[in-house]
Amino acid sequence: MISNFKDLNQLFKEIDCNLSEKTEFYVIGGAMLLYYGLKEATKDIDIIVDSQKEFIAVERVLKKIGFATKLPTAEYNKVNLSQMFIREDFRIDLFYKIVCKGFQLSETMKNRTQKVGEFKHLKILLCAHEDVFLFKTFTERPGDIEDCLALAQKERAIDWQAVLEEVQTQIKISGNEVWVTWVGERLDILEERGLEIPIMKEIDKLREDFYRQYEK
Repeated sequence: MISNFKDLNQLFKEIDCNLSEKTEFYVIGGAMLLYYGLKEATKDIDIIVDSQKEFIAVERVLKKIGFATKLPTAEYNKVNLSQMFIREDFRIDLFYKIVCKGFQLSETMKNRTQKVGEFKHLKILLCAHEDVFLFKTFTERPGDIEDCLALAQKERAIDWQAVLEEVQTQIKISGNEVWVTWVGERLDILEERGLEIPIMKEIDKLREDFYRQYEK
């Protein structure tokens, strides 16, 4: 488990020292919550890269600095995990563009990122609260529901309109995929846990549209 974002910065510096070309890390999971103090510790470092060239370069570097690859477990069934890398307390889940079934790094997501580090070759970009929240409604890993609640209940409130618009954007990119129902199911659970979600009517309609098309 990693309990300090400074430890991640040391890892990023180590990766940077072994890179030979410009690379951008889009950080979308627990590491982002750790940075904002919304999570005490994380075992997952979820990173998206936007090109195959970057993915191959990062994969090569991680193996060079002692990371071993590992097959994803059942909790990743809904996730397009390109590769999992492990070294001691660090576990990097590396994605090439597509994160979950149909859910991918979009231009709107890129525009919402915050740069928190830049080295000689490597730039670290934290995905926005809204996008990390949405990502965690796709997954079924332990603690994801609690992470969603932490994101939604912090002082900086979730921009629900941005969440809805990103769902609509993703549907346009990937088509009306089954993941819309997964998002709806997780939001149902969050409502049961007491979270007020003002976009539920719109999400329900998107779910209904998917089922209607599926039945056809």
